[in-house]
Amino acid sequence: MNYTSLKQLLDTFVDFLSTEKGYSDNTCRAYTNDLEDFIAYFLTNRALAITDDDETDIDVEDVAAVSGLIIRGYLGFLHKQNLKKSSVARKLSSIRSFLKFLERHGVISENPATSVITPKQDKPIPKYLTVDDMFRLLDSIKTDTLTGKRNRALLETLYSTGIRVSELVGLNVGDVDFSGKVIRVTGKGNVERIVPIGQKSLAFIKDYRKSFDLQKAVPVNYKGALFLNKNKGRLTARSVARILDKSSRDAGLTIPVAPHDFRHSFATHMLDAGLDLRVVQELLGHKQLSTTQKYTHVSIDRLMAAYDSAHPRK
Repeated sequence: MNYTSLKQLLDTFVDFLSTEKGYSDNTCRAYTNDLEDFIAYFLTNRALAITDDDETDIDVEDVAAVSGLIIRGYLGFLHKQNLKKSSVARKLSSIRSFLKFLERHGVISENPATSVITPKQDKPIPKYLTVDDMFRLLDSIKTDTLTGKRNRALLETLYSTGIRVSELVGLNVGDVDFSGKVIRVTGKGNVERIVPIGQKSLAFIKDYRKSFDLQKAVPVNYKGALFLNKNKGRLTARSVARILDKSSRDAGLTIPVAPHDFRHSFATHMLDAGLDLRVVQELLGHKQLSTTQKYTHVSIDRLMAAYDSAHPRK
């Protein structure tokens, strides 16, 4: 690899993530932001050892100056900014991946980040709605307008399938199989999976799409986005968050509800009903079972609470 700057190496790494690893634009953007912050810190600290005041960039050979000491100093710098432990761990993971890429291509002889210990993270229990609160929220959405029909259909779909909000807004009309009662979802890394969807959700989707035909709001053979905004464009994740925030307040819920809470609720309710953990992993599209296991803590906590309240000899 013949490059003359750290910035070029970063661009090449991000291009590798996009083309070779199939990472999404959002993921590549997160890596870029994390690594640009680290590079800025690295350049500032390296400047202390550089005598030429006119030098504004660093040669590839100087990448070897990235040491475990500098990385640990950067983590300390982040802690002083009161960043969450999860954010610090993510930034360290980005640095590790970047330096591993450079090591693999012979730019550096070894990865100094391997000697840096990942900060111990808190493991908060995922926030979720009870079944009663979920039903209360969904049933409170009025469907006497096209907007109401859309909001009911998209939130019913979000809870029925447990998909991510990014996957929800990425759905197209052709991704819904009404007869097979499944939807085709494109998840992280552009990996497709088939997810079951309930009959109730399908009925609300059908009612919503039928309203378009009656109003002739979209072409007859339209095959684009499933859920549309008022301008007939694809809904964004931020729009879904606003819809959910208003719907939860209208339903009288006292705590704010985010789209990802629907995913947490889906997983928790399925496990509480006795569904196998590996099946839930498959439904959620998790690569690692350990990612799904965090939901078992919720079920165990509820089990212990029920035990403590019911057992006669406490």
